[in-house]
Amino acid sequence: MKTYRFIIIFLFAGFAMQGLAQDNISPERKQAIDSLALEKVRDLSKYISLIGDKDTPFSEANRVIDRAVELFMEGSEVGVSSLYREEINYYQVREYLERLMRLNYSKVDIEWYKIEYVSDLERQPDGTYVGVITIFQKFSGYDKEGGLVYQDVTKKDITVYVKRKETQIAGKLIGFWDVLLGDIRVKETTKQ
Repeated sequence: MKTYRFIIIFLFAGFAMQGLAQDNISPERKQAIDSLALEKVRDLSKYISLIGDKDTPFSEANRVIDRAVELFMEGSEVGVSSLYREEINYYQVREYLERLMRLNYSKVDIEWYKIEYVSDLERQPDGTYVGVITIFQKFSGYDKEGGLVYQDVTKKDITVYVKRKETQIAGKLIGFWDVLLGDIRVKETTKQ
């Protein structure tokens, strides 16, 4: 009886491991996923610059906000900090972007640089892979005369989620890895 239990347990373990192997990411696929994640972060950087730019028409800024929100997991938040206060405020992505569009400066420049992975993708129990990309954001706000009113540099960590999904193409079920952004956490804010 013990032998049969052992064989059954062994078979179930083998099937479970085989199922996990299908969800594992090959080095080549991981490199492609890393590139896609970094590309999505760069896209977000462009969107944020457009939304913050006072020369962007209102209708275009709203269209870009919609595109930016699509990059994120539902419920994700973005941290906002200032040199003038210690606390960090967190806003839902859409609210953050709408607030960015309404900032009380005549001109806003937002530049992201040093965009890089700080933690490799790690598999979670539900099969999702999670990693962190770090960016540095230089924010500059100007008055009507073009004078610099406020400037800071903020280090931020962006959580990245990689999930296995399926779609149907020409009647065939096709599996693929999808990359979505999560919370953007402020690590530190300093003077430029």
